[in-house]
Amino acid sequence: MSFNIDFFTQELRTRKEYIENCLEKFLGDESRNPVLIHQAMHYAVLNGGKRLRPIMVLEGARIAGGKVESVIPTACAIEMIHSYSLVHDDLPAMDDDDFRRGQPTCHKVFGEANAILTGDALLTGAFEVMADNALIDGIELKDVVRVIREVAHAAGSQGMIGGQVLDLAGEDQTVAYFLSVLHGLKTGELFKASLRAGAILNRMDEAGLEALTQFGHNFGLAFQITDDILDVTGDQSLIGKPVGSDEKNVRTTYISLFGVEGAKEKAQESVQACLESLAVFGSEADFLRDLAWFTLYRTS
Repeated sequence: MSFNIDFFTQELRTRKEYIENCLEKFLGDESRNPVLIHQAMHYAVLNGGKRLRPIMVLEGARIAGGKVESVIPTACAIEMIHSYSLVHDDLPAMDDDDFRRGQPTCHKVFGEANAILTGDALLTGAFEVMADNALIDGIELKDVVRVIREVAHAAGSQGMIGGQVLDLAGEDQTVAYFLSVLHGLKTGELFKASLRAGAILNRMDEAGLEALTQFGHNFGLAFQITDDILDVTGDQSLIGKPVGSDEKNVRTTYISLFGVEGAKEKAQESVQACLESLAVFGSEADFLRDLAWFTLYRTS
């Protein structure tokens, strides 16, 4: 299968714009009281993100034979959770970043206390939005409950939060296995939950769900490895934050363990594993195949 990066980039842009229109709807009017928190929520979410997680929710639905419109609340909710995690990651007590996607981070604009509350509001609001999926025709309540449980697990102490704890506690470790576990939790769990959510809501069988689970795991690794590469080789104007921050903060990364060329090999191995996991699907999974290839070419 050939990969056309120009065509795929345009396809990603189209899907991203669709998601952002939906996000504005679910975030509501930013002039509502208290105005400050709603302005901060809009600032944190509508800031040029890639929207890969909600796009994956839509793809899970599509591959399962459903309509993308059937899973929009869950797609937007997962992006709200992702956005909350970035707001908290950027705080001085965590990664202490001043810029996110080329703009001042939330705590730089609204203050630390309000940034913490903004993350809290996005996380709790996400589950309110996710519950709205039960109101969509053709979606079964039991499937919504299953998705809420899986997403909560992926975002919690054995998923994204657990990965962040390992990241903070293990910066002096140099074990490749530790790094793969860390990023599997911090990044991969929410990718897996995103794909599975759209598929579960459209009643995919367990064999298909397992294939998507494996794809999400390996895609998360490929994505994180290329993030590490971009931190060294990327263009600051494209990635939206200073390059070299991992080295400055003495973080253990795939670059520090394997070097740039070794990290590229690891990324290629993860992409190949992504493709192999999709063998049970036909052309309906071609977008995911291209998405895996895209990680090797992305510049931000």
